[in-house]
Amino acid sequence: MRVIIIGILASLFFASTFVLNRAMDLSGGSWIWSAALRFFFTLPFLLSIVAIRRNLKPLMAELRAQPASWLIWSTIGFGLFYAPLCFAAAYGPGWLVAATWQITIVAGTLLVPLFYQQVEASNGIKKNRQKIPGRELLTSFFILLGVVLVQKRDIAGTGTITMLAVFIPVLVAAFAYPLGNRKMMVVCNGRLDVFQRVLGMTIASMPFWLFLSLYGIITVGPPSYNQLTQTLLVAVLSGVIATVLFFYATDKAQGDPRKLAVVEATQAGEVVFTVIGEMLFLAGAAPVGWPLAGIIIIVAGMVMHSLHVKPVKG
Repeated sequence: MRVIIIGILASLFFASTFVLNRAMDLSGGSWIWSAALRFFFTLPFLLSIVAIRRNLKPLMAELRAQPASWLIWSTIGFGLFYAPLCFAAAYGPGWLVAATWQITIVAGTLLVPLFYQQVEASNGIKKNRQKIPGRELLTSFFILLGVVLVQKRDIAGTGTITMLAVFIPVLVAAFAYPLGNRKMMVVCNGRLDVFQRVLGMTIASMPFWLFLSLYGIITVGPPSYNQLTQTLLVAVLSGVIATVLFFYATDKAQGDPRKLAVVEATQAGEVVFTVIGEMLFLAGAAPVGWPLAGIIIIVAGMVMHSLHVKPVKG
């Protein structure tokens, strides 16, 4: 139960991403800088934490030992996760992006067969390919129904191109985040703590962010002071606090696809927290009708996920 609570707490801090990214877009900021600056600002915070804990040397050794794996999965897990989310925020309200993002719960369940689980056998330890947990998948699709209902009103009143500009990037991000996270857990194999792993992925994703920044300078120019300060806040709340909390929870559930599905389902809380945040800080309208029904289904699905398995020990 402890890691479920930690997962929900992480979703609270993650919600700041959707609210602040939308605020930056409404004030004229570019999604490019919303994405890249978060990781540039996150890097020194994480570097300081790991250095103070005297865990920097083992991390550097891991990065040197498997540079290609770190580069590939960190770029997928961080780059192809956050840049598309920021792009989508330019085309829809934060709660709509947050609700669509819940597709990641289904994505995480569908990715299970890509991983192996070690089991004891008569001839030693062998690896079995993990199977998709049936009940968790059905519950995840129930959550996906909520996502569809959330978008029902907007689909009716918005052009196809605009809706695709929200849906497709978020779909990419929804698969990239759990894939990158889980692959890096396999690469690290318990040798690094959560702070080291998040810092390592941040460092390894830097080429992607540098390239994106170069593109930003050429196309939209440098970021404004307002965007710099708001992105710094996102870096602390989402890039450091939320990411560390969520990665800690997934670390504790590693190896059990059902428990991992439960932890990942806690991110449905982002929808509720984002709605509240936009109403409080952006004078956003509360979702009514089908969108409200969709949000209720998403939250109900999260609760159903938590009831499917025994409490996860933290």
